[in-house]
This record gives sequence, C-alpha cells and structure tokens, in this order.
Amino acid sequence: MTRSLPQLVLEQLQGARNKLIKSKVLVGLDGFVDTILHVVDKRESATKYTRLSKMGEYGKRVIAAAGHSANFEFVTQMLKLGGNGPIMANSLGSYGAPVTYVGSLGAPNIHSVFTEFAKHATVYSIAEPGYTDAVEFDDGKLMCGKHGSLKDVNWANLLKHLPEEQLVKIFSESALIAMVNWTMLTFMTAIFQKLLTRIAPQIKGEKRWLFFDLADPAKRTEEDIKELLKLITKFEKYFKVVLGLNLQESRQIGAVLGLKMKDDSPESVTAQAAAIHKVLGIHTVVIHPTSFAAAADATGATHVPGPFTAKPRITTGAGDHFNAGFCVGRLLGGNLASSLQIGVATSGYYVRHAKSPRIDDLKKFLQTL
Repeated sequence: MTRSLPQLVLEQLQGARNKLIKSKVLVGLDGFVDTILHVVDKRESATKYTRLSKMGEYGKRVIAAAGHSANFEFVTQMLKLGGNGPIMANSLGSYGAPVTYVGSLGAPNIHSVFTEFAKHATVYSIAEPGYTDAVEFDDGKLMCGKHGSLKDVNWANLLKHLPEEQLVKIFSESALIAMVNWTMLTFMTAIFQKLLTRIAPQIKGEKRWLFFDLADPAKRTEEDIKELLKLITKFEKYFKVVLGLNLQESRQIGAVLGLKMKDDSPESVTAQAAAIHKVLGIHTVVIHPTSFAAAADATGATHVPGPFTAKPRITTGAGDHFNAGFCVGRLLGGNLASSLQIGVATSGYYVRHAKSPRIDDLKKFLQTL
C-alpha cells in the first residue's frame, strides 16, 4: 500500500526538533503592530452584531457611498505582532529553530506586542514599527498600513546597531536567512546591494538558504522590480536562493519577466513556478495560492493540495506561516513535495487555531489530512 505524502512527512519529522535546534535562522527586516478587525453588518445590541463576511459586499457598500458618505464600524478582534518577518520568525521559533531577528520592532524601546517574541529570540530593533489595520473577511483581507517609520530601515541605521563584522558573524552562523517585505521597505534594495557586495563574499563554507518574500509588489514600479530580480539572481553565487510568491505576486513577477499563466489551476501555477525558476536561475521558486502550493527547483516542479478551510479564525500571516513551514522542510533536507506539505500544513494549522504550531502540533495535524 502506497503511503500518502502526509504519512511520509510524518516519518521525516522524527527527530526534527533536535535538528532544528541546531539550525540557527536570521530573519528581517520589517516589523508591524497588527490590529485584526471585522466590519459590522448589523448591530443588534451593545455586545452582539453580525459581520460582513464577504469582501465583495464591503466593496459594494463603498461604491454605493461614492458621492455621498458612509459609516463603517470596525470591531477589534486582536492586537498582535505583525509584519512578514516577525510572523515568519515566530513560526520558525515555534518549531525550535534559534531565531535572530533584525527589524523595526520599536526604538529606543521594543513595542509591547513584541515582548513575548523578544523573550525567545535574539532581537536587534533598529526602528519604530509600522502599523497595520487588517480588515478580515472569509474570502480575503484588506491591509491598511501606516509606514512612515520604515524609512529608518536603511543601511546606515542598520550598521549603527550591527557593525559589519557582527553582520558577517550572524550571517555565517545562520543555516537560513529570510529577507522579507521588500515592497514596504523602500531602502531594502540598497540594503541588498550592500549585503551582496560587502557581507556575502565574507561568508565561508557551504551555501546557506536565503529566502526572499517581496510582499505584494504591485505598488512598486516595473523598473524597481527588475532591479530587485537582478539582485536576487546574483545572490545565488553565495546562497541557495528561494523566492516565495503568493498567487498574485506570481502574476506580477511573471508579467515583468514576460511570462503569463494560462489560468489559476495547480498545473498552470506549477508551470509558472518552473518558468520563473528557469528565467531567474535560482535554487527554488515557490508559489502558494490559498488552496494548494507549487514549487520548482533543479529536480523538477510539483504541487501539493492544501488543507483549505472556508471559515478561518485568522488569515493575516497565513502566507508567512507557509513560508516558515516550507523553509523548515528545506532545512530538514526535504524534497519539494515534503517541503510544500510542511508549508501548507503549517499555514492550515495557523488559520484554524490563530497560533503557530509546534512540531507535535504539526504531527497531529498531518494525521488528519
């Protein structure tokens, strides 16, 4: 009897925590305070209401108010650490990997939402956090950001907190480096250029994993994106580079590279991952829609269905949890399929429980698939 992929991954996870404890990770460079919000549809009493569950319905009401005005009530569900970096790092830490985090978590004092995170990670905060109001629906979310403080995430300020020699040491000690949220950090390209020319050449030994997440580059110019992609390909000389994309990002990057997906089917998305991988010449390209995930590397391309739920408890951070899970698979030596499986299971657990899984949680969840 052929064993299923979840069963195979369960076997591969034996002793995983002991392996991950020895795999230091470095993540950066953003940091946000997230307020998770629901929109009221009907207010029944001071304590009872029904919510707008569909983004399209909210959109219709906004359009109907054009030329007039409208009053929307938002109800706070939680205040939490946010940003692609902290969420991904928190998930990696939950699996046992020692985390070093560099980013905008508060300056001179770390913001209270990061207090617990900072207890379990080595943290270097170089700027005040950004702020995001995440308006969640069952079929998507609106991320309304306030990014003024993120201009302080730049090379000069980074060196004030972490001199070049210390940066080289941290990079050298890390099995995985994740650089995320390029879109919102307007000086990130300049930071990448410095890392490529001044830090990467000093790192000795076998290639480390280097993960990039662009974070919805739609508002950046095509020229900016092209410049970034050229830099990412150059990092392959020193690292095993992984580019992580959600479905919309894969369309955006594809358009810049002259590639177009036929449709949103698993087969087309897998072909898109393979095409982007071929053009960029990096180690791995991974694309994660909500109901499955696909990836391509030198061994080929494949996709894995995800444990989709129509009623998530939380969606903000689902992609970051997928990224963490996929990277865990790579750190553990897993192939594309097993890494994808850990990725979709990590995300699937998170959206159902609104918390990052530990290894034991992941094992139990895999048993249900």
